[in-house]
Amino acid sequence: MATTDTSPLPPMTVAHPKRGITPVVALASGTAVLVTSEFLPAGVLPTIARHLDVSVGVAGWAVAVTAIAGAITAPTIAGVLPRADRQRVLVALLIAGVLADVIVALAPSFAVLLVGRLLLGIALSGFWAFAFGVGIQAAPGRDRLVSTGLSFGVSFATVLGVPVGATVADAIGWRAAFWGAAGLTAFAAVAVAALLPSTPAQPSAGFRMMGEAIVRPRLMFGILFIALAAFGNFVAYPYIRLAIDRVDPSITSPLLVGWGIGGLIGTLVAGALASRLRALAGVTPILLAAALLVTGFATTTPWLIVGAIAWGFAFNIVPVLGTLWVTRAEPHHAESAVSLSVTAFQVAITAGAAIGGALVDASGVQPAFVVGAVAAVAAGVGFAVVRPRRA
Repeated sequence: MATTDTSPLPPMTVAHPKRGITPVVALASGTAVLVTSEFLPAGVLPTIARHLDVSVGVAGWAVAVTAIAGAITAPTIAGVLPRADRQRVLVALLIAGVLADVIVALAPSFAVLLVGRLLLGIALSGFWAFAFGVGIQAAPGRDRLVSTGLSFGVSFATVLGVPVGATVADAIGWRAAFWGAAGLTAFAAVAVAALLPSTPAQPSAGFRMMGEAIVRPRLMFGILFIALAAFGNFVAYPYIRLAIDRVDPSITSPLLVGWGIGGLIGTLVAGALASRLRALAGVTPILLAAALLVTGFATTTPWLIVGAIAWGFAFNIVPVLGTLWVTRAEPHHAESAVSLSVTAFQVAITAGAAIGGALVDASGVQPAFVVGAVAAVAAGVGFAVVRPRRA
C-alpha cells in the first residue's frame, strides 16, 4: 500500500536566528485581518446591495473582484519582486490592505467600492503567497505549525471578523465595519514589522522558479483539486446569510460564529492529522459536499445549525491540507507551489461568486449549494486517487 511522505520540508534558506512561534503568530495575524476584509461583504451583502442600489447577485462581485486581483497577483508577485526582502514586502502589503478598506469605507458608489476590493486582492494574495515560505524560514522544520498557524488566522477571521462585522454593520452601518477592519490591519502591519525577522528571497525566486514548478503534473493535479474544493465552497459562501435567513433570520450572527468555530476546530484537526494527508484530502471535500447540501436544504433550525458548523469545519481543513499537499509535491519549489495554490483559490472564489450570484438571482440559493457540493465531491475523488509525493 502506498504511503504518504511526511518528511519535513528542506529549509529554503539558512535558518534565521529568531525561532519559536512568535513569527508564526505575527504572520497569522496578517492572514486573519486580510481574510476578515476579504469575506466581510458576505456578512453584510444585502445591506451593501441596498445602500449602493445593486442586486444581491451583483453585490457578490465585491468578493469576486478581490479574487480576480488575487489570481493575477499570486503567481506574478515573486517575479515582480524577485530579490525584495520578504518581511518588508509583507508589511507593505498590509499597508495596502489598510488603504483598500479605507476606500471601501468611503466609497460613494459600487464602482469605487470595487476599486478598493481589487487593491485588497493584491494585498491578500501577495501576503499569502509569501507567508508560508517566510514562516518556514523563521521556524525551520515546522511546516505543519506554519501551515496550521496561517490557516488558524483564516479560521479566527471567520469566527470573529465576519460575524462581528455583520453585527457592527447591523448596529451602526456597514462602512463602520470596514473602518474597523482597516484599524486591525494597521495593527497587524506593526506586528509583522516588529516580530518578523528580515527574510531574503530565495536565490531562484521569481519567474524561473514558477516556470519549473508549473510543468510538474503531480503539482498541477493538486492545484486543480484545490480549485474544485474552493469553488465548491465559494459558489455558496458569499450567500450564506441568505441561506440562514431563509430558515431562521434570528440566528444569523450566532450561526456565522458557529461556522467559524467549526472552522477553528477543523484547522486544529487538520494539523493533528497532517501525517495522514492523503486520507484527509480525500475525505474532507466529501464532508464539505454533505454539509453544503444540509445547509442549503435545511427546513428546521437544528439541521441548519448542524449543516453550517459542519461546513465551517470541513472547509477550513482545505487551506491546511492544500498548502501541505502542494509543498510536499514540490518541496524545492515551495514558494511557487503555494503561489499557485493561492491562485487556484482566487480563481475559484471569482468563478464561485460569479456563478453563485447568477444562480441566486435566477433561482435562489439552493442551486448554488448543489453546484458547490458536486464540485467538492469531484475534488475528494481526485485527492483520493493522486498522492502528493512518491513514497
